[in-house]
Formats: sequence, structure tokens, C-alpha cells
Amino acid sequence: MPALSRPELLAAPVRSALEGMQQLAAAGGSPLDVGQVGVAEIDPELADTAVLTEAIGGDLQDMANCIVVAGARAGEERVCAALVLGHTRADVNKAIRKRLDVRKCSFMAMDEAVERTGMEYGGITPVGLPTHWPVLVDSRVLERDQIIIGSGLRRSKLRLPGALAAHLPGAEVVPDLAYSL
Repeated sequence: MPALSRPELLAAPVRSALEGMQQLAAAGGSPLDVGQVGVAEIDPELADTAVLTEAIGGDLQDMANCIVVAGARAGEERVCAALVLGHTRADVNKAIRKRLDVRKCSFMAMDEAVERTGMEYGGITPVGLPTHWPVLVDSRVLERDQIIIGSGLRRSKLRLPGALAAHLPGAEVVPDLAYSL
């Protein structure tokens, strides 16, 4: 069902971001049609990509994972999110490190990522992240008819056309952001 019709299935920052995108689109300022973003309730025990894929008989290529990565340069923290398909792994040590322009970077600690995003671990999504964080999107995401991503909560997932990921706030499409497993 349309995501905004079930606000209880969305983390507060996700709901707020979708509402903002809807208003921007209504004013002609965004090509993102929030009506194309659906939400489905799931068992929270199925929030992990591999577990959900197996339970629903889905395709890992239609699942997209969002990770939060941090590094520092000259004492300045640099954070981004990366959106990659479920059958790939984000190239943290090369592509993301290069984009952040840091000597080394790593996944943000779970507790810190949860606190800073306002989302639950296992539900972190590129929708509703802090606005100053770039959202790096692997170019293969755009090729998928539909992708399933987090909703900010473990008990639901969002579904949207892969091409719409390029229009999420802060999105930067990056070729070869991930590598196949």
C-alpha cells in the first residue's frame, strides 16, 4: 500500500522525509513520485535481507541494503550512506573511501548509526537520513524495476522503482560502488 497511508509503519524521519518529498513534488520541484513508494508490514525477525529473501522467495537483486560509513580527515568526520543491491557488497575500502576522501573508513558502529539516524538497526534506509550525509547509490540499483529497502523500522519494508533511488535527497549515483559476491 502507499507508504504515507500507513505512517505507523515508518520511522519518524522516514515519514517526515516522504512527506517533504511529496510536498516538493506537488510544487513541481522534484521528479520523485512518493505515490510510487509502497510499504509492507513484515515480521521483525525477517528484517535481515537474506532471511527475508528466503522467507518470501524473493530475489536478492531486488533487495537493496543501506549502510552507514564514517571516516575522518584532518579531524573532520565524514559520513555517508551507501545503497547497494542484496547480491553485492559495498566497496568500502576503495570506492566509498575515495568518495569520502579519507585514508580509512568503516561501517559506523550500530549504536551510533541507530542514534544518529533515528532508525532501528536492520531497518536503516536512505530515506530520511541526516540531510548533510551524501547517499551513494550503486548504479545497478537504478536498473531494477523495483527494490525493497528499509523503512526505518524492523517491522516493515519500502518498495519503490529502482530508478527513483537516484532522486532521493542527497543521492549520488556511483558506478562500481559495490562488487558482486
